[in-house]
Amino acid sequence: MKKLAALAMAFALTAVTLAGCGDSAGQGQQNSQSNSGGGETTPAGGAGNTDLADVGDDVYVVGICQLAPHVALDAATQGFQDALTEKLGDKVVFDYQNAAGDSAACATIANQFVAEDVDLILANATAPLQSAAAATNEIPILGTSITDYATALEIDNWTGTTGTNISGTSDLAPLEEQAAMLHELFPDAQKVGLIYCSAEPNSEYQVTVVEAALQGLGYTCERYTFADSNDIATAVTNAAAESDVLYVPTDNTAANATEVINNICVAAGVPVIAGEEGICEGCGVATLSISYYDLGYQTGLMAYEILVNGADVSSMPVQFAPQVTKKYVPLRCDSLGITVPDDYEAIIME
Repeated sequence: MKKLAALAMAFALTAVTLAGCGDSAGQGQQNSQSNSGGGETTPAGGAGNTDLADVGDDVYVVGICQLAPHVALDAATQGFQDALTEKLGDKVVFDYQNAAGDSAACATIANQFVAEDVDLILANATAPLQSAAAATNEIPILGTSITDYATALEIDNWTGTTGTNISGTSDLAPLEEQAAMLHELFPDAQKVGLIYCSAEPNSEYQVTVVEAALQGLGYTCERYTFADSNDIATAVTNAAAESDVLYVPTDNTAANATEVINNICVAAGVPVIAGEEGICEGCGVATLSISYYDLGYQTGLMAYEILVNGADVSSMPVQFAPQVTKKYVPLRCDSLGITVPDDYEAIIME
């Protein structure tokens, strides 16, 4: 734990900017800043801002960099904060910053955390993890909402631990089971369109595994990639015109463009199997779901072991969601005439 006078000075302007602005969050939602220059430093479990000049030597400061506002990432952040709050009470404060989908902003945030000498960094999604890894090899870093650490960190001969100052949790649902679910719902389909952002290495990893599994089940697969949100409508339009079913992995760019995907696929009458529940709710018919809140909570427990009990982050195995659940969207399935087995749970649309 560190006396963070420098941190207090760095946030003096932020405190002025945020004066009078509170922060309230429930499970699965966390209010987000829309720029990298200002974050919210919140006391454990509390709303509003903390005067960091009052942060003492016995209080841990945890920097949180979240890639973008999104229900899944928000839930992971909330779970993480709740776990540490339950363990540490007012002995932890969070410097929460949201990069608003800007990878360059992730690097700025990570470097700021290093300059402030925070006690631990939570990197929520792949771009924040890569930025934090580039910024420091000393401050413990925990990732969450990361699909594949070996791909994200370019680690060969993956053994389950990084051997560096990084560990965390993975949001990877069993990819072969996702392919099997597609086959269960669409056994007579022939061509599957695989849609993902080419700038997200974890998305490409998922698609590679699912593609091989689908080909083993007799499907013809075609990849339709987009570099950023500007290209997504064109990619999805082409995919929907040429495919019987679409598959969208856990992909941050797609997650922020589900309305675009849904509008195109509804008009074309083409169903979407999604890699996670948030995307499924926005544009899909079915998914293998994990709880991002539980995943973040699990990451918070790992942080407690590092901060309080001195656990060695370099030897901590990356952990996974304890269970997955088959879920479906009744309205879309009904409109497309899809018969869903009894072991699927309905996603209730708000």
